[in-house]
Amino acid sequence: MMSKSDHKRNNKAVELATFYAGEALCGMDILNIQEINKLLDMTPVPHAPEYVKGILNLRGQIVTIIDLRRKLGLPPVDSNKDENRNIIVNSENEYIGLFVERISDVVRANWDEVQPPPVNIGGVQGKYFEGVLKTDTGLIGILNANEVLKQAD
Repeated sequence: MMSKSDHKRNNKAVELATFYAGEALCGMDILNIQEINKLLDMTPVPHAPEYVKGILNLRGQIVTIIDLRRKLGLPPVDSNKDENRNIIVNSENEYIGLFVERISDVVRANWDEVQPPPVNIGGVQGKYFEGVLKTDTGLIGILNANEVLKQAD
């Protein structure tokens, strides 16, 4: 099985699904995403870490929803907006939803254009990012989903 770094070297092109966590434009390899959906009825989880927004039943699968902004150390997502979405990813055979402000465009890029992440990106620790892509309109922080989904902060 190829590691992610092998995948990046062998397949230089990548499609990034982009979305907002606060004012920060983030991206994730579209191949890591199972689906993107609107906010569904969530059940709160007592004694869960504060970044866990709740769980929901998605076609028989229990999905833990994480407030991405809270996980990144920012104020919680304003969840009263119609453009809020859950980005569902499969992490270690468990479905996790990243609750985000809003979805943006799919951006095509080459991995050789991606630069290493700075120590922090807009106050967010760089460890949560695989890199940064410069575009004509700004920067896209490429989220490392596995790092974000780790239990320990």
